[in-house]
Amino acid sequence: MVRLAVSSMFFHEYPLGEIFDFVAEAELDTLEFWIETPHFWLREQPVGELTGCMQAHPGFSPLTIHAPILDLNPCSINPRVAEVSVRYTLAALDLAELIGADVLTVHPGRRTAKRPPSAPDFQRFDHYIRKLGDADRGKQVRVAIENMEQKINSLLCSPEAVREVLDREPWLWFTLDVSHALGKSMEEVFSYIELCDDRLATVHIGNADEAIMHLPVSGSPRIAAVLHRLADTGFSGTITLEIEDRNFDHDLSSEEKILFLREQAAYIRSFVS
Repeated sequence: MVRLAVSSMFFHEYPLGEIFDFVAEAELDTLEFWIETPHFWLREQPVGELTGCMQAHPGFSPLTIHAPILDLNPCSINPRVAEVSVRYTLAALDLAELIGADVLTVHPGRRTAKRPPSAPDFQRFDHYIRKLGDADRGKQVRVAIENMEQKINSLLCSPEAVREVLDREPWLWFTLDVSHALGKSMEEVFSYIELCDDRLATVHIGNADEAIMHLPVSGSPRIAAVLHRLADTGFSGTITLEIEDRNFDHDLSSEEKILFLREQAAYIRSFVS
């Protein structure tokens, strides 16, 4: 059965306990926990506090986890940046396994310069994937790589590129970011689903309008079409609302965010069960 979640970064300004409570009040099934959620990340990642929140909300388990990405790039031309980025991703994998998470979403990295990726960039990507694959052996959590926006320096921003990596790495799963794909076209989203549905672990859902990503989904015929297509494939994983709260015309209160999420969830549930 499909489970609905929201990214913890939607409530990024709140303590962990309040984030979990807000998600419950929004009547969602679980949440995707970003390790960089400030109240966790900036306090040296108090794992005991996170597991305490999970125990207070047992129905949320298993969570999905998002590996750190801010200021990080495993394919950076700076070898020290690349090294620390890989280390943070591997630490995220250990944390996800420790708390019994279902999926760990990771980003593929990018070319540092705003130019098309070159052979050295893909070599760094291959090194990153090898490190992840080695660390994943024997673990229960599924590592899923996410498709990126179509930018000139993106390494993984087409359905064909994702499929190629999945074919090469049988242990790896896929996180579909609908908003990133919608930035190009509806057909792009459908191509991702058609080519990669056998390895689709989780979905990040949000609308897109030209260059603006991670917009609300309710009332959107394009989102409805995507949800119908996912239902047709029999997808039964977690769909995570990934909405940028800075896209609103004012700073939302916690109450406004909760009501907003209920509306978004009701729309999604009208298409998937």
